[in-house]
Amino acid sequence: MKSALIVDDHPVVRAAVKIVLRQEGFHRIYEASCGNEVMLMIREHQPELLVLDLSLPTLDGLEVLARIHDSGARCRVVVFTSQEAMHYQDRCIRAGASAYVPKSNDLQDLHKAIHAVMAGYTLFAQLVSNSVALSVLQRSEGQRISQLSDRELTILRYLANGISNKEIAATLHLSHKTVSTYKTRLIEKLDVKSSVYLRDFALRNRLI
Repeated sequence: MKSALIVDDHPVVRAAVKIVLRQEGFHRIYEASCGNEVMLMIREHQPELLVLDLSLPTLDGLEVLARIHDSGARCRVVVFTSQEAMHYQDRCIRAGASAYVPKSNDLQDLHKAIHAVMAGYTLFAQLVSNSVALSVLQRSEGQRISQLSDRELTILRYLANGISNKEIAATLHLSHKTVSTYKTRLIEKLDVKSSVYLRDFALRNRLI
């Protein structure tokens, strides 16, 4: 009997994904609304498939992917998110995801991704690579974002959402000093005047 775990903090989205999974033949379907619940549920239920959002409370999707990879769990992962594919898809591929589906797409695309992944294939979007399609500012800032590590990108999103250094440190099991170092590094790498401008940068690039 096929099993799956849906990880998303929006009940309406989880309900929609559950319908898709049932249509794809899944009968044991579990749900999580926070990133820090995922590893426990994978160990407990051993789902064959994980449908994962990237914007999650307590622990974001990139961190979840990293922990799944480090644990050696054999769960296949379909990323289903509103985050921009141009910033996140390659990172998810490197972290071991099998498919990336933007929430802006028709649900039929989620059907296709789940079907492909369960058949042993991968499914990813064709990204715009033509530099003419992007403004000079977008290209410049996009290049800076691409140079960030996954951990730096995660901390950028936390900071841009107004999460304090102390809360970030507790969530990611880091010291307060380490988070402060990351913040300083982000200001330098993204070439912004101060941490106040990190939110504007993230909003402009649809990172939050």
